[in-house]
Formats: sequence, structure tokens, C-alpha cells
Amino acid sequence: MDLRQLEAVLAIANHGSFSSAAAALGTVQSNVSGRIAKLERELDATLIDRATGTLTDEGQIVVTRARRVLGELESMMDDVVATRSEVTGIVRSGMIGTTGRWFIPKVFDELTRRHPRIRLFLTEGTTSTMEPQLLQGTIDMAILTLPVQAEELFVEPLFEEELALVVASDHPLAATYGRSREPIPLKALKDLKLLLPLPGTSLRDEIDSSLAPSGITPQAIIELDGLRTLASLVFDGYGPGILPATAVPEHLRGKFRLLTLEGFPRRRVGLVTRKHGLPSAPSRAIKEIFLSIAQDVEHLPVGIHPIGSEQHTSYQDHGALRSPLA
Repeated sequence: MDLRQLEAVLAIANHGSFSSAAAALGTVQSNVSGRIAKLERELDATLIDRATGTLTDEGQIVVTRARRVLGELESMMDDVVATRSEVTGIVRSGMIGTTGRWFIPKVFDELTRRHPRIRLFLTEGTTSTMEPQLLQGTIDMAILTLPVQAEELFVEPLFEEELALVVASDHPLAATYGRSREPIPLKALKDLKLLLPLPGTSLRDEIDSSLAPSGITPQAIIELDGLRTLASLVFDGYGPGILPATAVPEHLRGKFRLLTLEGFPRRRVGLVTRKHGLPSAPSRAIKEIFLSIAQDVEHLPVGIHPIGSEQHTSYQDHGALRSPLA
């Protein structure tokens, strides 16, 4: 078994066919076919279904391991280079969309200042779509809503974020509770139709568990997996929704009210990596940047609280947020 065989099977998984894999590797299709055939003989298993071009179950196992093997080799080279010169290399990271709105600009500012030779590839998605990517090795780390499910993943909590009922400024609940610093009693949600996260997602689990003691089952206008899309529907007038505080951008806060919900917990967000494998020097540098941004209390958006921070002021008591929303 050699690296070219692993590169070939990984290229087919990434590009969907022998011909596309050959083009990506800068070789001819017969070379890719030969490498795959030799690897299949060595493993005594069929890795690619020739009729469909898809991976078999055995092929999926090989691809998962191949990603890790080739990733370790790339990390080894990056680490060696980092001992002689400035840290350089590629890091692939994922991030939930509502965090990305305020986090990504800070990341690129710090990256330009500290490590300009690192190339950071950022994928935006949901926790449910990025967990498998972490496990498969297609991304090196991700900032996700907690908890995550897989035992193979390691979590470092970053911050907590206030959750709020977001309604248009002319909504009846805005008139009743919008100028009050008191949280909305949950009974006010009993007959309210909401735009909701998909059942089984982290935020939906938090909403359901917070409403359950009051005997309230949330009524959905629509349910979907993707907070940025959900927030966009709220902003386009399709109905109210329960969202993280940072989901409402500054320029829209005059048109909407963020109403505190009685007894609702904060959403927890963390940095997630694989438990096994030594992170490369570029990955360690990016992780350091992520952690420093999350711990920079003076420059965090309203409604964000570092894990362990003594600052527990509600975002409705914070003048920067209360002014446009009151």
C-alpha cells in the first residue's frame, strides 16, 4: 500500500468518478483505476462500485482512515516548516452561521496580524452537518452549538449566548413586553405560532426542554435546520422565532424586539476537535486565535458571555442593546 493509492480513493470520494479524480490528481484515468485495483487486491475488498461509481461500505472505511493518514502527513510537514520559519499551512474549520456573523471578521483581523501565511478555509453550516465532517477528517475543527453527540470529539466550551423571542416591533407582544425589563412568562407562548429549528437540533432541544415544565408544546409555522435561514424568515415577516441574540444584526434592531424568555437557558457554543491525532502547528495557531477572541470580554457582542465569566448581565439591561430595541 502506498500514498498514491490512498490519494486515488480519496479523490474518487471527493470528486465522484474515476475521470474527475484523475483530473484532480493531474494524471490519467488508467492510473487511478490501477491504483484502486491494486489497493482492492491488497485489502481483499471492493472499494468502489463500478456500476455507480460510489463507495462501498469497505470503501467508506478506507476513505475515513485515508483522510486521517494524509492529514497527519500534511501536519507533519507543516510542523517541521514551523520550527524553521513562520507558521504556514492550511487549516479547514467549520462554524455555525450565527456565530460566524460576528466571529469571522475578528478571526481574519487576528490571522492577518499574527499568522499571515496560514490559509484558513472556513465552512459555514449547522452542528448536525459539521459533526460528521469532523469525524471524517474533512475539517480540522469547528465552532458548534453544544452538546455534540460523538464520543470521538473533544469539546472546549467558548461562550454562552442569550436566547430571545424575536418579534417585529409592531407585534402585540412587543407592545406588551418590549419596554419591560422583566422576562416574558412562558404562558404567553402557549398559542403563539413560531418559526422553529428542526426537532433533534441542539437549539430545538433547548427550546422544548425549557417549555416542557410549563406544559407548553411549541407550535411551528415551519421547522428547519439552519439558524441563519430561520432568522431571515423572521426578518422577512413570516413570523416570530426564538433565536440567539447575535442572530439579529445591528441594522435591523430598530425593526425588531428581542424579548427575554422566563427560565430560558443560554445557548452554549464550543470549539470541537477530534480526540485522536496531534493538531498541526497551523491548527494550534488557529485554535489560539479562536480562544483569544472568545475570551476578549471587552469586545464581545451584547448577549455573549465567556464560559466562566462573572458577567451575567442580561442583554436587555445592556444599554447598547436596550436603546434600539426599547
